Amino acid sequence: MATKNRTEVTEFVLLGLSSRPEMQPVIFGIVLAMYLVAVMGNALLVTVACSDPKLHTPMYFLLSQLSFIDIFLTTITVPQMLVHTLSTNRIISYNCCMIQLFFFMAVGSMEGHLLAAMAYDRCVAICDPLRYFAIVSHRLCLRITLTSWVIVSLNSLLYSVLVTRLTFCSNQVTHFFCDITPLLQLSCTRPVVNEMLIFTEGVAVVVSPFFFILGSYACIGIAIAHMHSVAALRKALSTCSSHILVVLLLYGSVIRMYLRPSSSYDLDQDRQVAIFYTVVTPMLNPLIYSLRNQEVKGALRRLFRKLWISGNFQPGSQANREWKHVS
Repeated sequence: MATKNRTEVTEFVLLGLSSRPEMQPVIFGIVLAMYLVAVMGNALLVTVACSDPKLHTPMYFLLSQLSFIDIFLTTITVPQMLVHTLSTNRIISYNCCMIQLFFFMAVGSMEGHLLAAMAYDRCVAICDPLRYFAIVSHRLCLRITLTSWVIVSLNSLLYSVLVTRLTFCSNQVTHFFCDITPLLQLSCTRPVVNEMLIFTEGVAVVVSPFFFILGSYACIGIAIAHMHSVAALRKALSTCSSHILVVLLLYGSVIRMYLRPSSSYDLDQDRQVAIFYTVVTPMLNPLIYSLRNQEVKGALRRLFRKLWISGNFQPGSQANREWKHVS
């Protein structure tokens, strides 16, 4: 890359998911549908967690934060991609690209930290249930959330600043948003510092929550092995199954996209993994937690029942007049 001509880049061209014109309407329709499902599903989960008193617990506070993160993560990238899919102008300014990179990395890293906090919550609930509310409080969850935001923001800021110090030989980004890997590929020289940072500091910030999750589930496994009640065993497994599935979806994508040598990067495959990470996973998370969680399903039923009653028995409504006539 050292032999390439150096140019002063003031804007980037995002090449999108596909260069085939006949595929653009198909991509637009599919991604738009998944985006709407992801946003509405996660917004509904946040509404339920905030409005239902039975879900005002540390576990569901963390779950509502995860849903908020999923809305933020998919909104950072997808609306712009949808506009570019149906347009010939796929330009993004240099400053907007760096801002998008910062927020994407911060929000993406934050999701792992929240999953680690949720693993700790489940670990205490199963291993030490009698002291659960004394150990895991709303104040502790709030402190964990705020501290995690500070850590991931500083980490993302460090990456973004280092990228701004690179000299780019091209402005053609083989992606549908500004991500760290395709931007490093445009560097005129090998970005050794950035690559070392990904495999050192990046591993510490991004992958350490994963190892914390593994440690938490090791403790949970030991506790489950000593359970003699079938009902307690079933309840422990049911509360963890949704979380485990979400963890596998997240870290399977992250490890595939970022934690490998630069020589093995395949930007075409990375775009496919990125669409799974930025759209499919946020769409599946609320479905996983609502379909596999009896408390969430019960809260959804109560919310819909309340909305139905308030809609049908408003003053002046036909249902209300009929009810008064019967009375």
